[in-house]
Amino acid sequence: MATRPGRRVAIVAGLRTPFVKTGTAFKDLSALELGRQVVSELVQRTELPLSSIDQIVFGTVIPSVQLPNIAREIGLAAGLPKSIDAFSVTRACATSLQAMTTAADAIALGEMDVAIVGGAEAMSDVPISYSRPVAQAVVAASRGRTLLEKVRAFSEVHARDLLPVPPAIAEYSTGQSMGESAEKMAKENGISREAQDAWAHRSHFLAAQAWENGRFSKEVMRVLTGRGYEIAVSEDNLVRKDSKLDGYARLKPVFDRKYGSITAGNASPLTDGAAALIIMSEDRARELGMKPLGFLRAYAYAAVDPAWQLLQAPGFSVPKVLKRAGMNLKDIDLVEIHEAFAAQVLSNLQAWGSKKFADEHLGGAAPIGEVPEEKLNPHGGSIALGHPFGATGARLIHQALRELADRGQNTALISICAAGGLGGACILERE
Repeated sequence: MATRPGRRVAIVAGLRTPFVKTGTAFKDLSALELGRQVVSELVQRTELPLSSIDQIVFGTVIPSVQLPNIAREIGLAAGLPKSIDAFSVTRACATSLQAMTTAADAIALGEMDVAIVGGAEAMSDVPISYSRPVAQAVVAASRGRTLLEKVRAFSEVHARDLLPVPPAIAEYSTGQSMGESAEKMAKENGISREAQDAWAHRSHFLAAQAWENGRFSKEVMRVLTGRGYEIAVSEDNLVRKDSKLDGYARLKPVFDRKYGSITAGNASPLTDGAAALIIMSEDRARELGMKPLGFLRAYAYAAVDPAWQLLQAPGFSVPKVLKRAGMNLKDIDLVEIHEAFAAQVLSNLQAWGSKKFADEHLGGAAPIGEVPEEKLNPHGGSIALGHPFGATGARLIHQALRELADRGQNTALISICAAGGLGGACILERE
C-alpha cells in the first residue's frame, strides 16, 4: 500500500502552548483551559471559517472526572459553533497522533472535510480520588433518607481508607513504572549511562539553540495565566540553556539507585501544555485558500508485551509504516522521535539498525537501517522541551513539517513510544 486509500489528508496549520514544568507557570490552569487557549488561538491565526469545522478530536491522558469528553468542552469553551461534533481519544503518549489519524481516516473516507485535532495535559491539576470503601460509603450516604442512615454508611470506613489515591504511575499489568521499565531496557540492550547523558545534553543544546535563533516563534503561542490573566508565558521553561555534558554525570539514578542509569537529567519531565493541528481534505484546503504544510502519507501502530520492553514498540511500528508507505529509511529526510527517556530512544535506534532484532522479532526481514544524526531531532526533543502526554504527538507533527519547509525537503517520519507497550508512527510528505 504505497498510498493511503481515499482522499489525501492535508495538515494545514499547527500551534502549541509553551511546555512548562509541572507545578510552575501553568499550575493554576486545567487541561481544558490549555486546550481552549491553543484551539482558540489557532483558529484565529488561520482565520479558519468556523462554519467549515466538522469535528474536534482531542485527548488527554490523565483526565478530570468533571471532563469525560474534553474535546467537546474545548469546542464549547473556545466559543466554536455548538453544532461541531467532538469526541475524545487516548493512547498514552501517542494520544494526539491518535487524534490526527482517527480524524484523517474519516476525512479520507469522505465522512467529513475539516477537523481540529490535538491534546492537552495539566499534570499540575491531576485528579485525586479516594479509596473504594470511601466511594461506596459516599454513594450509600447519598441514598440515605435520614441523617442516621447517612452516618451509618461510613461505619465500615477505616482511617487508612481516607488516604487520597493519586493517578497510578505504574503499569497495571506489570506493577512497574515507566522509569523502571526504561531502566530494564537500558540494561538488557546495553545502553550506557554515558550514552544516555550525551543524548540528553544533545537534546537540551539543540533546543536551546532553536529558542535562541527564533526557530519556535511560529510554533509556540503566548499563554495568559494568573488570577486576572495578567501573566504571559511565551517560552518553554524546561530547556537547559547552559547545558554541559559533565553536569549530567553528577546526577544520581532514580529508579535503581545502586546499579541504575536513568536520572532526572536523561528522562523527560512531568509537563503541562497543549498542542493542536488543523487537518482537512486536500480539495477543501484549496477551496479555502489554505496552503498545506504537508500531507499524511501513512501511519501504523504496534504493541509489545509490557513485561518485555515497555517502550520498544517503535521497533515494530516504524518498519510497519515504512512498508505501508512503500518506502525505505533512506527515503526519509527527517526523523522526529519522541524522547521519553534517552535509554528508550537509543534502544529503538539500535533496534532499527540491528539484524539480530530483525531476525528475532521481524520475521527475518532486513533491518530498516541507522538514522544519520543530521536527520534526527534537529531541535531537541521531549527530554528538553517537555512531554505533556496528550500533546506531544501534535507537537512532533507540526515541528517536523515546519522543519521540512525550512530545509526544502519532502518527507518526515514521526515515532512515538507509549505506555502499555504501545508504539505509533506516521510518515508525512510535502508537495
